[in-house]
Amino acid sequence: MVASTHWLASATGMGVLERGGNAFDAAVSAGFVLQVAEPHLNGPGGEVPILLWSEAEQKVSVVCGQGVAPAAATIERFTELGLDIVPGTGLLAATVPGAFGGWLLMLERWGTWTLADVLTPAIHYAEHGVPVLERIAATIESVEGLFTDDWPTSAATWLPGGNVPTPGSRLANPVLAATYRRLVAEAESASSTREGQLAAARRAWYEGFVAEAIAGFSAKTAWRDSSGGVHGGLLTGDDLAGWSASVEEPVTFGYRGHTVCKTGPWGQGPVFLQQLALLDGFDLDAMGHLSADYVHTVTEAAKLAFADREAWYGDADVPMLDLLDETYNVGRRRLIGAEASLELRPGAPGGRAPRLPDYPAAGTASSAPGISGARSPQGVGEPTVGASAGGEQTVSPDGSVRGDTCHIDVVDRHGNMVSATPSGGWLQSSPTIPELGFCLGTRAQMFWLQDGLPASLRPGRRPRTTLSPSFALRDGRPWLAFGTPGGDQQDQWSLNFFLAVVHGGLNLQEAIDAPMFHSEHFPSSFFPRGSRPGVLHVEERVDPGVIAELRRRGHEVEVQGPWTLGRLSAVARDGGFLKAAANPRGAQGYAAGR
Repeated sequence: MVASTHWLASATGMGVLERGGNAFDAAVSAGFVLQVAEPHLNGPGGEVPILLWSEAEQKVSVVCGQGVAPAAATIERFTELGLDIVPGTGLLAATVPGAFGGWLLMLERWGTWTLADVLTPAIHYAEHGVPVLERIAATIESVEGLFTDDWPTSAATWLPGGNVPTPGSRLANPVLAATYRRLVAEAESASSTREGQLAAARRAWYEGFVAEAIAGFSAKTAWRDSSGGVHGGLLTGDDLAGWSASVEEPVTFGYRGHTVCKTGPWGQGPVFLQQLALLDGFDLDAMGHLSADYVHTVTEAAKLAFADREAWYGDADVPMLDLLDETYNVGRRRLIGAEASLELRPGAPGGRAPRLPDYPAAGTASSAPGISGARSPQGVGEPTVGASAGGEQTVSPDGSVRGDTCHIDVVDRHGNMVSATPSGGWLQSSPTIPELGFCLGTRAQMFWLQDGLPASLRPGRRPRTTLSPSFALRDGRPWLAFGTPGGDQQDQWSLNFFLAVVHGGLNLQEAIDAPMFHSEHFPSSFFPRGSRPGVLHVEERVDPGVIAELRRRGHEVEVQGPWTLGRLSAVARDGGFLKAAANPRGAQGYAAGR
């Protein structure tokens, strides 16, 4: 079974499985196709966290394909440039591109196919083109002026013939196809073995021609970014050569016979577990799925868990055991009352005093202060949701682009399972590197330029990413791989899905189709870091009486279209069957299997 956010990725993954590849081969091949099919949501210059179940090893592992901040990326350096927040676009926000290393590490350790095998579909689509989704066309149209006025290398790549591609037309990226063909050629000339070829490809990317092009572009060019200024980059060849993807143990939490697995707190993943730890003290079954009590309780738990994310998470020494401790959560549960809270209330795990960053003033993200008072311009990206599009690509009145990311889940005939959330390096993040056909990501915007915080900018550290694949065991056996795009919403929408299955008794597709909701109460992880205290988004399919009751309790409810929130997909091993489901919203996600 394969389920993903784009039908071409799902079809690619199934093609690999049909031809004898395993779940890891399929996920890698599909992941590279997503870079071509959804270039407004991810790219080769981005990153990927992966959770996987190896049937041979009988364990869950985390593959960290999240790159780190450059050696030159210090708070002092940004202060010298007159910046008090990392730009949301351009070269200054780049971290080491981790997606390639993450995919190849999984392929090398658990896969069976060669680099040429897994890259063939992506090369084909990059060379011959993919159908232009309405959202791709809308994204390019929104940044057309930025490209033509300030980023000509991007205009050359994404404005064929000088025009915005129309929905349904074909869009190719022959330069990216040539980059991947060269990687394959160099790998095959370096070794006759699969492992040797993968090692050679990794060297070509992080020490060879790809690294040289990235470092040269970063050092020798300067571009306008969301600060309003013109800046070069900080990434060097040494930064790329010194980084490699890693394999880690997951952080886990037991809930009602299920063990949920997430990345470490260098990402936001454990906030899912903290929500479960809080909700474990409530009778959600008695409340009823999507009742006013249910939505209120889940939302208030999210506010508390995400407040802890703000105070405690980062690539640092995070007190995760204390944050998940039952005694700590008993005290935190008492803060959930009958009315909606409008405060950001982090806790004190183990008696430690929380410290929050100095946030921009509360308000909509588009009106929050930007760098040195600048408004966010065209191109500011990812990963939160627009007021009317529920996680799809939208354009704010000031031209800011706010989008999503991608997700893929795979389970094979052996029982191996993968949940991966590739993102970053989307076409609007920074200028295209002309020799490579892709741009650098902007994940460093998630660091704070304030000393002493877990997520403070430090060279060689990972940004506290929002990317959050999920995996769950049931009664100790591998059960469910799932996830969604959506930035700060990922661990709300994914939680809603999980609770709908566990408490609502819904099957995978019913749980994905069920009306979604999420809070915008806490600060955004993305430039310009705005927040909307008390705001609760719900799809209009939620019962009107429930919406009225939520408003009575103090929630500022914003009703969205009936099929707008969430882009979940999932695969499962369940009762001797393999199962899969994908999001119908946007007519783009697809699940397939046999």
